[in-house]
Amino acid sequence: MDIFKKAFDYTDVKEAKASGVYPYFIPLDRNEGTEVVYEGRRIIMCGSNNYLGLTSDPRVRQAAKDAIDQYGTSCTGSRFLNGNMSLIEQLERELAEWVGKDAALVFSTGMQVNLGTISSIVGRGDYVILDKDDHASIYDGAILSSGKIQRYHHNDMAQLEIVLKSIPEEVGKLLVVDGLFSMEGDLAPLPEIVPLCKKYGVRLMVDDAHGMGVLGGGRGTAAEFGMTGDVDLIMSTFSKSFASLGGFVAGQYDVIDFVKHHARSLIFSASIPPANTATALAVLKIMREEPEHAQNVIKNGAFMREGYKALGFDIGHSCTPVIPILIGDNERTFLAWRKLFDAGVFVNPVIQPATAPGRQLLRTSYMATHTQAQLEHVLEIFEKVGKEVGLI
Repeated sequence: MDIFKKAFDYTDVKEAKASGVYPYFIPLDRNEGTEVVYEGRRIIMCGSNNYLGLTSDPRVRQAAKDAIDQYGTSCTGSRFLNGNMSLIEQLERELAEWVGKDAALVFSTGMQVNLGTISSIVGRGDYVILDKDDHASIYDGAILSSGKIQRYHHNDMAQLEIVLKSIPEEVGKLLVVDGLFSMEGDLAPLPEIVPLCKKYGVRLMVDDAHGMGVLGGGRGTAAEFGMTGDVDLIMSTFSKSFASLGGFVAGQYDVIDFVKHHARSLIFSASIPPANTATALAVLKIMREEPEHAQNVIKNGAFMREGYKALGFDIGHSCTPVIPILIGDNERTFLAWRKLFDAGVFVNPVIQPATAPGRQLLRTSYMATHTQAQLEHVLEIFEKVGKEVGLI
């Protein structure tokens, strides 16, 4: 049998494109933060992870340009060998201080952080415990680890305790959870998770890809709950609030040093480019000195949650600037996306396997830089489309 047969027989994308509802890999002509340009048409962006809106900040852009002038475009090698830079180590020191940990380790992507950290910490015979709604990169890191994977229903603390109680006391255990869940905008209940981890001798790692820069004054979910000291490892990406590309994990010095010398996704990948490093540093400086950006994104999220609820949309348990519009089936999800896109609003349609059956949704997210006029216009368009599609 030809191993390519599965590819030749794959027709889902062809059919979606033929019907005019294919919503992925849209080639944007320009991205100006709160608005993007597609085929000459301006569209309000409500599907980005650019939470602080800093990709278009002149200071951030200049930092990237200056770094290219000084360091070139690439380090052309792994940090383990020739690709390390003093600029990267400066970023690590500042990140560790920002999130309240001893040390930090920068990777070239957020995906690589989870792949490398989980697979180096969790070994054969160890256990890794996951929320069923954890990000795919967490699951992939767990699979690579050769450890035993245990899952619990999303934010179900009773089931989590049953799972933890069933694991042998003498084995190593790591619980990995999203801080801010990226699809439905709810939070991991750290005040309930932490006592269970302590009770059963479990180390805790929080993936704060979407919470960093947004919650806790910008310091993330652990800071939001006042539990930074109770979380063993904090990771985040640079591709969201940090307006760049890359990621990091922070924790105790010895643990970070172990990951540094065992994470295959770090050792066998080229290092983060100078421009991306300088961008993250510039954003971190803005986060420290201008807390109003985090305040604004929280304010805009609250305004939109109230607006959607007033119109009658189901937004689930969102309490952040990530707001789902729950629909429940593929057809209406794609239809609503298409109508919104044509009307000038960019959102993300989410279906299985990215969400559970019956919870297909439109993922919307908001920036500190969205104007009141833009947000009100988005609600007007949603009201019109919601009525046309039968969502309200």
